[in-house]
Amino acid sequence: MPDTPKDTYARNSLTTPTRDKERADWDRDAVHAVLDAGYLCHLGFVRDGAPVVLPTLYARVGERLYIHGSTGSRPLRGARGEQGLAVCVTVTHLDGLVLAKSAFNHSVNYRSVVAHGTAHQVTDPEELRIALDAIVEQAIPGRAADCRPGNPKELAATAVIRLELDQVSAKTRTGDVIDDEEDLDLPYWAGVVPVAPVYGTPVASPHSDLPLPGYLAGPAC
Repeated sequence: MPDTPKDTYARNSLTTPTRDKERADWDRDAVHAVLDAGYLCHLGFVRDGAPVVLPTLYARVGERLYIHGSTGSRPLRGARGEQGLAVCVTVTHLDGLVLAKSAFNHSVNYRSVVAHGTAHQVTDPEELRIALDAIVEQAIPGRAADCRPGNPKELAATAVIRLELDQVSAKTRTGDVIDDEEDLDLPYWAGVVPVAPVYGTPVASPHSDLPLPGYLAGPAC
C-alpha cells in the first residue's frame, strides 16, 4: 500500500462514510479547521457491552485531541491501562436548516469530524497542564493566562485522555436546497435558514470588579 500523503489522513472503512461520500474530506487542514472551530465534542465508547456517548470539552494540539473528564469517570478509568480505551469522537457545527419543497429533501448545512482510535489517559504532569490549558484556550482564547492554574488537589481530581489523530475524516454540506424537478413549481417556500452560535454580553461575578478583559470583548463574545 502506498504511503499516505502527509497532508491527508488515511482513507479506510472507518473514515469513509457509506452515504454522501462526495461530502467527505481527508485533508488535514480541513479536519483541523472543523476541530479548531469548536470546543464541545461527543465521546463514544462501549461500557459493559452497551454503547455510551458523553458530551465533553476538548482541544486539539497538533495531531492530538485532548478530552476532558473526571478521575471518577468510568471511561477515563478505562483509558488508564496500557491497552487504552477504544473510542469514537465526533465534533459537529450546524450552519443552516435547508428547507425544501418536499419533506424528503429537507437537510442541514453542517461541518463535522469523526475520529476513531484508542485513547490513553494523560499521566505526565507537564503534559496534563498543557492539555488543560489548551482545553481552556479552545473555549475562550486568552483565558488560560488570566486565571489561577490548577493546584495539586485539583489536578488529582481531573483527568484528560489523549487520542492521536489518525483514523479521522471531515464531512460537510453547504449550499442551497436540492429540490426534485417535478417539485419546483409547488406553492411552498424553500430556502436556507442560517444557524450560528450567539454569545451574550458577559455578566461579571459579584466577586469581580475588574474591567472586562479584552479577549471577552471580541467577536467571539
